[in-house]
Amino acid sequence: MPERDYLMRFPVWVLAAWLAFMASTGQAQPQAGAPKSKVADVIVQGNRAIPTQSITGQISIRPGMDYKPSQVQDDVRKLMSSKQFSHVDPRIEPLPDGRVNVFFLVREFPQVVQKVTYLGAKHLGEEELNQLTLVSKGKPLSPVTNKLACQAIVRRYNEQGRPFASCDLLKGGEPADTEVVFNITEGPLVKVRSIQFKGQQFVSGGVLQTHIQSSKKFMGLFGGVYNSAVSDADVVKLEEYYKSHGYLDVQISRELAWAGDGKEVDLVFHVREGLRYQVQGKPQVVGIKSMPAEQLEQLSHIRGGDFFSEIKINEDKRIMEDYVGYMGKEMRLNPVPVFSPDTPGLCRLQYEVFERPPARVGQIFVVGNERTRQNVVLRQVPLFPGQVLSYPDLRLAEKNLARLQIFTADENTRPTVTVLDPDLESEFKDLLVTVQEASTGSILFGVGVNSDAGMNGNIVLNERNFDITRIPTSLDDLISGNAFRGAGQEFRLEAIPGTQLQRYTASFREPFLFDSLFSFGASGYYYTRRFDEYDETRAGGRFTLGRKLNQYWTANASLRVEDIGVYQIAAGAPVDYTSVAGQNFLVGLRANATRDSRDSFLRATEGSIFDVSFEQAWGEFAFPLFSAEFNKYVTTYQRADGSGRHVLAMRSQFSWAGEDTPVYERYFAGGFRSMRGFQFRGVSPNVNGFMTGGDFMFLNGLEYQIPLKANDQIFMVGFLDSGTVDTSIDKISSYRVSAGAGLRFVVPMLGPVPIALDFGFPIVKADTDREQLFSFWMGFFR
Repeated sequence: MPERDYLMRFPVWVLAAWLAFMASTGQAQPQAGAPKSKVADVIVQGNRAIPTQSITGQISIRPGMDYKPSQVQDDVRKLMSSKQFSHVDPRIEPLPDGRVNVFFLVREFPQVVQKVTYLGAKHLGEEELNQLTLVSKGKPLSPVTNKLACQAIVRRYNEQGRPFASCDLLKGGEPADTEVVFNITEGPLVKVRSIQFKGQQFVSGGVLQTHIQSSKKFMGLFGGVYNSAVSDADVVKLEEYYKSHGYLDVQISRELAWAGDGKEVDLVFHVREGLRYQVQGKPQVVGIKSMPAEQLEQLSHIRGGDFFSEIKINEDKRIMEDYVGYMGKEMRLNPVPVFSPDTPGLCRLQYEVFERPPARVGQIFVVGNERTRQNVVLRQVPLFPGQVLSYPDLRLAEKNLARLQIFTADENTRPTVTVLDPDLESEFKDLLVTVQEASTGSILFGVGVNSDAGMNGNIVLNERNFDITRIPTSLDDLISGNAFRGAGQEFRLEAIPGTQLQRYTASFREPFLFDSLFSFGASGYYYTRRFDEYDETRAGGRFTLGRKLNQYWTANASLRVEDIGVYQIAAGAPVDYTSVAGQNFLVGLRANATRDSRDSFLRATEGSIFDVSFEQAWGEFAFPLFSAEFNKYVTTYQRADGSGRHVLAMRSQFSWAGEDTPVYERYFAGGFRSMRGFQFRGVSPNVNGFMTGGDFMFLNGLEYQIPLKANDQIFMVGFLDSGTVDTSIDKISSYRVSAGAGLRFVVPMLGPVPIALDFGFPIVKADTDREQLFSFWMGFFR
C-alpha cells in the first residue's frame, strides 16, 4: 500500500489489536452506557478428525448474539470437558462495523492405532516389521510416521536384495484413520551374477574387488545379494581408493546389466583412471610461527617426483606432528595439493599448520570404566599431572588402552584421550580419558587336527579383565558380573582332549605387578602325550616374572616345578628310556630375553623376532638347557597399492643341553613346525630303532610365500628346511636337507590361524630317519 495510507491506518490497527487482546482475556470491560458488540460469526479452526458441525453444536454462542467473554469461556470449558481436545484457544477479530468474529482454535487428541496390517509381506515377519516401522496397536496415529515407515520397509527389502520392492499406505495416511494398512509388493530376489571392472590399469580387477562391499553369488547359490545402496557406496569407495594412490581425477561409473528374468544382474564398474599425479618439488610447510618451516620440511620422506600417496602423506604428518608434540606443543597439519593448469599430472604439496602454545598436564579424568579399576586405565596413559603435555603420548595412550582388549575398540567406538578446553589460556590442560567397557569373558570351542599331534578338541574359558581380589559379597555381584572383574588381569582355563595329546591348564597373569613395569604369571597344568616309544605325563606349575624393557625387548625369569611320568615303554627300549621309567621330579630356573619387531603376529611380512634362553634344572637329574632362535621376514615384492606381498621368511635355531639331560628333555626334529619331509620326532639319534633324542640341535629354514588371490587369503609357499640333531655338538653325523611346497588358506570363519598343507621331500637324510611326505595343520575355533 502507499506509504501515506499505511501511516494513516497504523493507529487503527494498534487500537484494534489492543481491544482484541483485552476482550479475549476478559479483562476489557465495556464502558457504562456503551453499546454491546454483536457476534458476526463463530469459526472453528484446527479440527481434522472431528466434524465442524459436531464442535459448533457444543458451543452456546451464536452469530447475532451479544458478545460476552464469560460465555466464550464457558464454551471453552465445555469443549475441554468433552475429552476430545488437548487444547482450545478462543480468539476474537473486531470488524469495521463494530461486530466481532469469534474463533475457537482447537487441538485434537491424536487418533490411536487400533490395528496394523501388512499385506503381501512374505519374507519379513510381523514382529520384524513392527520393529522396523515403529507402528503398533495402541500408539498415537501419525500420518507422517506411517509414510516414513513405508519408505523404511522398502529400504529393508532393498537391503535383502529386492530392488523392485514397493509399499503403498492404504490406510493411516489421514489423521482421522484408526487403522494402518501397508500394501507391500516384495518383488523378486536379485543376486549378483558377476562383478566386472573395465578400464583399470593400476591394479587388477581382483584387487579392486577387495575394496568394495558388493559380492557375487558363490557357486551360483550362496550370497551375492544385490543391494543398490551398497553398489552406489562402492563407487565412492573405489574413487577414494584411487585418489589415495594419486589418481586425483579418477571417475568411476556403475552399469547394471540385467538378466532376462530380472533375478540376476551383472555389476560393471567403468574406471577412467586419468593421470597419476606426482609431487612437484619438496613439500612445503606454511603458516608455522614457532620454528623455521625448513626444520619441519627436512623431516619429510616425500621427494619431488614421488607419486602422490595418502599413506606417505599421513606418515609425514605423524612424524612432523610428533616432532613438535614432544615439545609440549599441539600442531595439526592439513595437507593440501596445489594444482597448476600448466603442469598436468603434477601438484605441489603444502602442509598448512595450526598450532597452540606449549602446555602442561593438569588433572586426568576417566569416564566409562564402570567395572574396571581407575589405576588399570591410568597406567596406560604415559602422562602425569605437572609434566610437559606430550601430544604423541595421547595417541600412544589410546593404542595402549585398545591393546588391552578390555575396552570396545572398533570403527565406531574406541578409547580416546582428549584435551579438555584446549583453547583456554591456562598453561595446564586437563585430560579426559573416555572408554567403553567391552565383554571380556569368553568361552571358545575348537577342533583341530595336524600331522604332529593327531586330532584334538579345545575348550577355553578366558577372562581378560580378571580381579583376583574382588570376591563376591552378594548374589547381585555374581549376577551383575562384577565379581572377580576389573583389575586388568587375565585368567584362563583350557582343556585340550585328543587322540595323542591331552593338556589341561589353569593360568593367571598380572601384566602390571603392583602398577609397575613388571608382570607376573602363574599356571598349573596336567599333560599327557603318547609317543612311539613311551607315554609321558607332566603335572606341575610355572611361575614367571617379566619386564618389558622397551618397544622391542622383553625379559623373563621363570620357575617350573614338574612331576614327569614315563610309562608304557616299548619292549627292547634302550637304557635312555628304562632309566627314567616311573615318576621323575624336576625344578628348573629359566631366564630368557626376546626382541620382537614383527609387523604381525599371524603373518609377518617385515621385521624379526629373536629369543635366547638358558635354564638350569635339578631333581632326579641336573642339567642345563640353552636355546637361541632367530626369525627374519623380508618383503621382496608388492603390488602398486602395497598389497600382495611376496615374503621371504628365514629361520635359524640353535639348542644345546648338558650330557646328563634325560630323554624326556632332549631335542627332536621333524614335523610341521620343524623339518618338513620328516615325521614328528623323526630326526634324532637312533639306538636299536628307538629315537633317543640329542643334546644338540641346529635347524635352518627358508620359506618363500606368494599370494595367489587378490585378497591375500590363499598363498603358496616353497621351502627349504635343513638341520641336524645329535648326541653332542662335536659329534655331528648327518646334516639333513628337505625341500617342498605347500598352500595356506586363511578362512576368517574358522579363526585367525591359516590352514596349512605342505608336501616335503628329503634330499639329504640319515638311514634311521623317519620320512613323511605330507604335513598339515587345520583347526576351527569359535
